[in-house]
Amino acid sequence: MDFARAFRSDPLRHDGVRPIQIWGLRLFYLLMLLFVAPTAWRVLLSHEGEWAPLSAVAWAVWATYPSLALFGLFQPLRWLPLMFFTLGYKSIWLAFVAAPLWAAGTMAGSSAQPIAESFLGLPLLALVIPWGYAWRTFVVGARPARADSPFGPKGQV
Repeated sequence: MDFARAFRSDPLRHDGVRPIQIWGLRLFYLLMLLFVAPTAWRVLLSHEGEWAPLSAVAWAVWATYPSLALFGLFQPLRWLPLMFFTLGYKSIWLAFVAAPLWAAGTMAGSSAQPIAESFLGLPLLALVIPWGYAWRTFVVGARPARADSPFGPKGQV
């Protein structure tokens, strides 16, 4: 087995994204699907009484985006915006909620501590995101057409 192959990009598969990044993305999609979705759906389905509107929005988002991660298992690059959302909201939460608590020395034992601990894998997510591909595809929009594309090499029908 060629271990180095996992770290080399292959222009014929996954638009040149390294296999290790594809499998890393799949791992994060799976973790979201297995750990976040069931908890959020359990809270939504078992809630009784009137919801606090912001709390309801948070639980609805937490139920939806990890459920969509199912599709990311099969097409990890197509569902990459889901990872941008995850990276974004967790980074914002860490900056505006966790960092001030940590700086004040009040994080330990607070209700924010378990959430902050669950976000510790965020740097790993940032490592598996194929930033070059993301730039080409979502920012510049100059995704190279593959020869075997049903739309032809120029994307024309």
